[in-house]
Amino acid sequence: MKFGQWLGVVAIGIALYIMWQIRQILLLLFAAIVLANALNILVKRQQKWGIKRSYAVAISGILLMAASIGFFWLVVPPFVNEFQQLVQLVPQGIEESIAWLEELGNRLDPELIRALPTIEQLTQQLQPLVNQIAGRGLSFFYTSLGIPLSLVFLLVLTFMLLADPHPYRQGFIRLFPSFYRRRVDEILIHCDRALNDWLAGICFNMLAIALLSFVGLSVLQIPLALSQATIAGLFAFIPTIGPALSVVPPMAIALLDDPWKALAVLIFYIVMQQVETQVLTRLILKHHISVFPAITLLAQLFFATVFGFLGLFLAFPLIIVGQVWLKEVLIEDILDRWKAGGVGRQEEEETGGQGDKETRRQGDEY
Repeated sequence: MKFGQWLGVVAIGIALYIMWQIRQILLLLFAAIVLANALNILVKRQQKWGIKRSYAVAISGILLMAASIGFFWLVVPPFVNEFQQLVQLVPQGIEESIAWLEELGNRLDPELIRALPTIEQLTQQLQPLVNQIAGRGLSFFYTSLGIPLSLVFLLVLTFMLLADPHPYRQGFIRLFPSFYRRRVDEILIHCDRALNDWLAGICFNMLAIALLSFVGLSVLQIPLALSQATIAGLFAFIPTIGPALSVVPPMAIALLDDPWKALAVLIFYIVMQQVETQVLTRLILKHHISVFPAITLLAQLFFATVFGFLGLFLAFPLIIVGQVWLKEVLIEDILDRWKAGGVGRQEEEETGGQGDKETRRQGDEY
């Protein structure tokens, strides 16, 4: 290798090291991009009505602030009151569950019972992982910026990206070699579409899950239905793990009333999740985002271990963006080109000029 090539390798290594050291800030930047992408849908809609982008961004910010104030004014006070009772009732329900399991275990083979891990053993095994995830996720906010300042930084960064995204987009594209910049622009457009589809689906799903949970828990006469429905709606943002966690509080509280209600709550939540996954999501999304559940779970564990709670919270949008880049770069631009000897890609570029122009035009609209 020549000196220039060695210098490039060293520069890439240094850049990767710096990115690893500031990974929490980069994750906060990604959260700002996701939030800006969500608000950009509203901004584009206003631009179609003839409103200038600067005014549309200001209106979107006012609407976001009004929605946040309305949420905290109408939903948070009763939620806080119920949540205080929830904190007291859930441990009682868990203790009741443990007593019920111990009673059931006394009727089984003693050898089998001794072979199974106890609650204390499971807690001791999970505690280090939970501490690691929580510590990495919260240490950045407490030691570096603080939670209020981090939220302010997130909002400021979001509206800076939203007000004029073109320079940031072009700056990112210029980080790549000149021959690949047009392709990077196309990939960014695909990422934008995928994130828009996911945002539309997840917002609809969170609202639907919250409403269905409230109706179902009210029909089953489970106490504190509002707070538990709110938790279920918020946890719907985290696929796979979120729904599993959201079913624990209502089951624990239902067990204090009657054991059959706990089973009814479990069945109701399973049916609700199936309806949400198989029916509601497919109806609201024009292009259904397909990610294997096993890959989703492994990615969530990876991002939670590396980035903490914020990584778990943003795991699915990270999966979506990573899936697009993996498909477009690794599969189409590298593996498929090797298979076709580079000819197929060249012919596609020669015959697909019109499609490239349309793709670039859509990218300029962003």
